[in-house]
Amino acid sequence: MPDVRPAEVLETDVLVVGGGAAGLACAVAAARQGRRVILLERYGFSGGAAVAGLSGTICGLYAASDRRNAEPEQVVHGFVDEFIAAMETRGGLTGPVQYGKTYVRVHDPLVWREASDALLGAEGKIRVLYHVTVTGVLAEGDHVRGVTAFTKQGPLEVRAKITVDASGDADVAAMAGRALTKGRDGAIQNPTMIFRILGVDMARFLAAHGPDSILDERVMTLIQELNASGAYRLPRAKIFLFPTPRPGELICNATRIVGADGRELDATRMADLSEAEIEGRKQVREYARFIRDHITGCEASFVNDTGVQVGIRQTWQIVGRDLLKNEDVTSARKRADGICRSPWPIELHSGEKPKLHWILDDYYEIPLGCFLPATGSGLVMAGRCLSAEHEAMASARVTAQCFGYGQAMGLVADQLCDDPAALPSGSDIRAALNALGAQLN
Repeated sequence: MPDVRPAEVLETDVLVVGGGAAGLACAVAAARQGRRVILLERYGFSGGAAVAGLSGTICGLYAASDRRNAEPEQVVHGFVDEFIAAMETRGGLTGPVQYGKTYVRVHDPLVWREASDALLGAEGKIRVLYHVTVTGVLAEGDHVRGVTAFTKQGPLEVRAKITVDASGDADVAAMAGRALTKGRDGAIQNPTMIFRILGVDMARFLAAHGPDSILDERVMTLIQELNASGAYRLPRAKIFLFPTPRPGELICNATRIVGADGRELDATRMADLSEAEIEGRKQVREYARFIRDHITGCEASFVNDTGVQVGIRQTWQIVGRDLLKNEDVTSARKRADGICRSPWPIELHSGEKPKLHWILDDYYEIPLGCFLPATGSGLVMAGRCLSAEHEAMASARVTAQCFGYGQAMGLVADQLCDDPAALPSGSDIRAALNALGAQLN
């Protein structure tokens, strides 16, 4: 029988579904334009993949370079600068940490939650509702009017002038019947269970392995040999270990989760997602054992925690009014309608070793149309579910860019509140972002 509890009905200007980097930036940007905003998040905190999935880093900020000892060159700005400042004030962010040819900033996930709460609460126009799961879409024909949701209190309806799908998985777009794609012919990047270890002698670790968080060929060869011998079960050879803001702690991006049948697991399928969680926790123990036994400085290390959920890189993406193509990334294409820059490499996680294609001393730009569904009205996107080819998405999906997408789509949502059919131009949104410090000129 249906839920007999009475539904609560809320009305707002802008509804944001998902409180990750994109959802946070979107909600704040729209509120600063004077709009009433409701943010719905299924967890009890903001952070999305960065916190629940424990991705651990703000990546996509800095240009990559082959120049020896190149200093970090930040090329992405805007709301992300404000978030970085909020994290730094609270002691929750490292300085730049080397990642191959570029740099990342490693964060404390608890501080991320606190900084997000503070930013959302400061505007006075954002109502944050945690522990809310969207279950359906309110629509009139092909125009989205809001969503229905489950809460512990009972059913919820949120009616909005504009809805922003920042779920990461295009959940609202899927419910609304918007056209979607998934990976390359359905093949997607594998999930990873990221974990943290404590008890690391960081001085010895860095002295032995250097500043690069991508461990070198010696470690990769050792993993391959030990895996082949049966002494450990280590399906991924290239691993990433990042020092965090906490003393003696590393974030470990090491696991490779595939199904028992050898498939890359699909996180849009409930059976696959459940299998990924269970297999991920098993692999964490094996990689932690390897790290403790064979990585200098980690002899006394132990698992602190894992992500609240397995880390998801790719699920559904929309068919948009524009498409970010692979060649746009590899050619570092600039766009007059670009609303965000990205210098991040194509980072494909599939198979034994993640594959990296670097964009050296340059960046490309992502156009606004990648976040506008090809059909319908009342719904726009923010985050990794953008319209993009498979390899391009493997570059464009990361954290700094999601902050940029969210800020841009907050401005778009503001304009659409007055006329949902009057789509703003990318060049106009670009100019508005520049006025807010995005430095896209």
